[in-house]
Amino acid sequence: MDNRELVFDDWLGFIENGKFAQLKEEINQYNEADIAAFFQEIPIEKKLFVFRLLTKDNAADVFSFMDSDTQELIVKSITDNEVRHIVYELSLDDAVDFLSEIPANLVTRVLQNTDEEKRKLINEFLNYPDDSAGSIMTIEFVQFNKELTVQNAMEQLRKTGTGKETIYSCYVVDERRVLMGMVSLRTLIFADDNAKVKDIMDEDAMFVKTLDDQEDIAYLFKKYGLIALPVVDNEQRLVGIITVDDIVDVIEQENTEDIEKMSALIPAEDEYLKTSVVTLAKNRVVWLLVLMISGTLSSVIITEFQGVLASSVILASLFPILMGTGGNAGSQSSTLIIRGMAVGEIETSDIFRVIWKELRVGVITGFALGCVNFIRLFILGNVPVNINLTVSFSMMCTVILAKSIGSTLPILAKKLKFDPAIMAGPLITTVVDCLALLIFFTAVQAFVL
Repeated sequence: MDNRELVFDDWLGFIENGKFAQLKEEINQYNEADIAAFFQEIPIEKKLFVFRLLTKDNAADVFSFMDSDTQELIVKSITDNEVRHIVYELSLDDAVDFLSEIPANLVTRVLQNTDEEKRKLINEFLNYPDDSAGSIMTIEFVQFNKELTVQNAMEQLRKTGTGKETIYSCYVVDERRVLMGMVSLRTLIFADDNAKVKDIMDEDAMFVKTLDDQEDIAYLFKKYGLIALPVVDNEQRLVGIITVDDIVDVIEQENTEDIEKMSALIPAEDEYLKTSVVTLAKNRVVWLLVLMISGTLSSVIITEFQGVLASSVILASLFPILMGTGGNAGSQSSTLIIRGMAVGEIETSDIFRVIWKELRVGVITGFALGCVNFIRLFILGNVPVNINLTVSFSMMCTVILAKSIGSTLPILAKKLKFDPAIMAGPLITTVVDCLALLIFFTAVQAFVL
């Protein structure tokens, strides 16, 4: 049991024994994220009471770290004045995230208790498409007019920087708010007081647009080691910034979505334990039906070659392992390629390099598996040599083909603007199974019958 769990046990003891003054003293000294995690342990009927033990300074910060269910419970239970204070203290991006998760009637109540300026900004953010830069940016950033001196810029930073998301990256704009460049806090500190900001800024500052996809933005953060990135509109006016803490959430979300798609699942919008059985079943049955129907092709192929199977009973016991090996080989390649594309290591233009590499990998692994399979069947002693050679040769060909297909389909999917993750595991296996059967029966007809 780690230290945090021990502390949580102590706090739960305070609640059970009515030692609320002691709980209030201790809980307000902890990190906001840890306090929010503690709310997962509190009985539902005590959550509001404990929330009101938090100081005003802590309440909004802790609220921003809570899961959506706890946030909804709190907002339903507190007064309009308390709602107003929380929304006032929340950063804009946290407020938008919160409002996007709660029911419409609660959204209305929260917005009614928000000042007009912030309400207008929140509505603008809520109108950005999901998964776009605009939906995850914040407007709490530092900006300087390009004509400011360093001394004036530092004075402005001291006055306004307290509530900003970050002060380490400051952005330079002109009179129309068009992004001109970026200047770091380090540069400002060591620059001459009389120098103008425009003379020390980085004019090649990287930026994204409000409708850019969040997955592409996450790639930029990873590739260039960024802590913040400015967001501009179509006229290149600075409208917000995206910080690395928001990108961590994006990466987790995108990775979860890819894993679900690679397992033939429709991505869920909520956590597993909070998703209803009906929703889970609906998310799974669609792809299961698609795979079942596509698997019909395997049955058709077997039916077409049933005369081949009838000629030798032992053949029926050998092709399942061939299909399984081919499916596994294809899944290996597709997983590596999908991961490579997700982190920017592989582009669609690399398709021929990928195919050439996977062909060579397929030859090596296919030859090794074919040899081991030949030895295995030879040791069993009940498989004729000509059938053994045919099955082992078919396995080698299947593995080579599976590696090629498994590496190619995800790249083609991306080229056609589909998510490469859908070309993983189950779908690759279905395609390879059909091809493995064709190779197997063709080889049997050529070398055995």
